[in-house]
Amino acid sequence: MDLTASDLSGHVVIVTGAGSGIGRVTAEAFAHAGARVLGVGRRAEALAETAALHPAIEVRVADLRQTGAAEAVVDDAVARWGRVDVLVNNAGVFSGMALADITAEGVDDLFAINVLAPSLLARAALGQLRASQGSIVNLSSTYGHRPLPGAAHYGASKAAIESLTRSWALELAPARIRVNAVAPGPTESEALVSAGLSEDEVDRIKEVEAATIPLGRRGRPADVAAWVVRLADPHAAWLTGQVLAVDGGLALAG
Repeated sequence: MDLTASDLSGHVVIVTGAGSGIGRVTAEAFAHAGARVLGVGRRAEALAETAALHPAIEVRVADLRQTGAAEAVVDDAVARWGRVDVLVNNAGVFSGMALADITAEGVDDLFAINVLAPSLLARAALGQLRASQGSIVNLSSTYGHRPLPGAAHYGASKAAIESLTRSWALELAPARIRVNAVAPGPTESEALVSAGLSEDEVDRIKEVEAATIPLGRRGRPADVAAWVVRLADPHAAWLTGQVLAVDGGLALAG
């Protein structure tokens, strides 16, 4: 058995948040590994750029918080290719909210995207994953298990993802569905800009983050995507319930 490269020929993969960053590169990585990929996101133009990267990538615009959206995404993948083998719950948002500044609406919106949407999609895909004895890979964050002053609710949403990963792994093991997560450290993406920070603020945060990472740099989306694919790979068939820190050693830095 060749353990040096992933071969996902014949597999069908749903990747959320596929319009940019880790999601886009993950969709491309699965396609290069032989999979058919349905990239999901809220921005049609961004998804079109992802689809242009490889002929095995097709896309669907969806807001997974909306009633019926998760079921429609799964139905779309099945209509195209007849099955679903892997679900990658990558879509998420960063929101910096100090305790003094939180609002009920802000917290609700954060958890709706980061926790509720992946839960609904996992539920919608469950029948297909049972049939294929497939895999779920969730995207957490280093701040799912590290404190983050000024953005505690973001960290809490990612801690929820890590808890869901472990609990689903036990719940779904009898069906031979594996559930794992990748917890990236600070990684190049649009998240900081999307959070409404200025260019100077973004540059300052990136500089501080790079200085705290033992390997001396922020992550690149490909650093993370490689491990998402490996966790979904059939070669990892005896691995479930794990949260893999892909963070340049940040989890060791205290």
